[in-house]
Amino acid sequence: MIDVNNCINESQEKMDMAIMYLDDSLSHIRAGKASTRLIDGIRVDSYGSMVPISNVAAVSTPDARSITIKPWDKNMFRAIEKAIIDSDLGIMPENNGEIIRLGIPQPTEERRKQLLKQCKGEGETAKISIRNARRDGIEALKKGLKDGLPEDAEKDAEAKLQKIHDKFIKKVEDMLADKEKEIMTV
Repeated sequence: MIDVNNCINESQEKMDMAIMYLDDSLSHIRAGKASTRLIDGIRVDSYGSMVPISNVAAVSTPDARSITIKPWDKNMFRAIEKAIIDSDLGIMPENNGEIIRLGIPQPTEERRKQLLKQCKGEGETAKISIRNARRDGIEALKKGLKDGLPEDAEKDAEAKLQKIHDKFIKKVEDMLADKEKEIMTV
């Protein structure tokens, strides 16, 4: 026989994963403010292996409009610059021999709309994942019904699952609203 609480917890865990994914993907969308997380996804060739920039350099944000990268090894300057140029970040690095500076430009109105569209797409992906987790949970409960789970327990669990689903969907919409506000603030 199926364990109802285990089924609900599994679904909730999948929904948590969707929220974590959304948080991570929204943090990589630049909204005009400097953040070291913008370059987290960029890999650099360091002695034959691809590693994140933070593994070969000190990364910091001295102000709201720039990111500085100070490589620990002077030989890494060219590789880091190449990785940044090849990435989809869209920012040209400036190198003064000591540090690499990335100036974060203020996005244009058109670019802001593109970023919003990208955020909404990521939000929709997260919502789909949450809905799929709910559907999987409900299907597991229906199978449990065939295996002898009482019908009222199944209905209660389904209602509980729906409440959890609604809470997570609201969380996604709140995250998107916060990001939209961040992007549209000039």
